[in-house]
Amino acid sequence: MTIFEKATREKFRYPSAKGLLNTEQLWELPLTAKSGFSLDDVAKAVNAELKAIDTESFVATETNPAKTTLETKLEVVKHVIAFRLAEDEAAKAAAAKKLEKEKLLAVLGRKQDAVLENLTEAELLARINNL
Repeated sequence: MTIFEKATREKFRYPSAKGLLNTEQLWELPLTAKSGFSLDDVAKAVNAELKAIDTESFVATETNPAKTTLETKLEVVKHVIAFRLAEDEAAKAAAAKKLEKEKLLAVLGRKQDAVLENLTEAELLARINNL
């Protein structure tokens, strides 16, 4: 079972400044925000919960079952963050490519204009007649 199957089957809820969020709502959050309502804040909250129950006991031999759930919750949030970061990087790369293409097309246009400016009147008339 994948972490997302587990998250949706067990109806994981994640703490946030706006209340508990479901797994699907994680995708809609910004990566960071000043308001305390971001993926980073959710990850910090889940991590804090995990650390709070992860106190070492010298007597208890069984692990806390909530620990496994919190570890899985943290993995879900970390996966969403990694995916969103990759999306942002891809968008930045696409924007940079688009800008480079626009620059190249502008330079090409100027060079083509320069070539046309250097044509003789007869050559210009011949090209116009061919259109």
